[in-house]
Amino acid sequence: MHELLQQGKIPVANVLGTGVHAVNVPSAIELIRSAIQFRRKGYVCVTGVHGVMEAQRQRGFREAISRAMLVVPDGMPVVWIGRWQGHRNMRRVFGPDLMWEFCRQTASAGYTHFLYGGKPGIAEELATTLRRRVPDLRIVGTDTPPFRPPSARERVSLRQRLEKANPDVIWVGLSTPKQELFMAENISELNCRVMVGVGAAFDYHTGKIKDSPGWVKNAGLQWLHRLYQEPARLWKRYLVNNSGFVALCALQCLGLRRYELDETQDKVRGAARW
Repeated sequence: MHELLQQGKIPVANVLGTGVHAVNVPSAIELIRSAIQFRRKGYVCVTGVHGVMEAQRQRGFREAISRAMLVVPDGMPVVWIGRWQGHRNMRRVFGPDLMWEFCRQTASAGYTHFLYGGKPGIAEELATTLRRRVPDLRIVGTDTPPFRPPSARERVSLRQRLEKANPDVIWVGLSTPKQELFMAENISELNCRVMVGVGAAFDYHTGKIKDSPGWVKNAGLQWLHRLYQEPARLWKRYLVNNSGFVALCALQCLGLRRYELDETQDKVRGAARW
């Protein structure tokens, strides 16, 4: 993996024109560690069906994905498309799993972490939970942004806090597409090595959302479990997005519609970014 990193040859699956790296949890962790070690600043998008479909609708969001240092497959349908394209080692990289495993496996390395996102009080609760479960973990700060776009004063305040905290990793829990747009807009200004957008990981690790059994995840049915827990908020996202995704992927797989990666994705990925 280190050689692939240095040579810029990380394989990419084309999922409806969105480039998703053909990685798994261990390789994603190694890539993030390498970025920190070699001081390669960038952000990581955890992208499933929702993200792929948002990229179909929003040009700005599509560009945010294309500029990412790493895009990991958060969803079995995305993994299935990647495997169909020949990426046999591609596995699901669920945001909460990536966050937990990275924190657990790298605690002894002394990396510093900042938690940004969640509802009021959730980031602080998550910090307490992680410190209890991983005593060596170094969490240097938390922040809960307002639901509305932050004001100029709030942006300055966050920038000043991060200058002082100097985190290696900022975990961003704002949900898609808000977190990807935030990372793309702020990665160059905020003091950190890597940003990772992990969506609902804050709620999973604080017990606000119940995780699905392993067999449900492997069958690609976690969306149904989430829909059962939050029907009012998620019904449109899942029922509309999932049906549209299936239809468009069928056209792509049958060769009836071609989806090209953005030039940014072709050129920025690999050695130029890493």
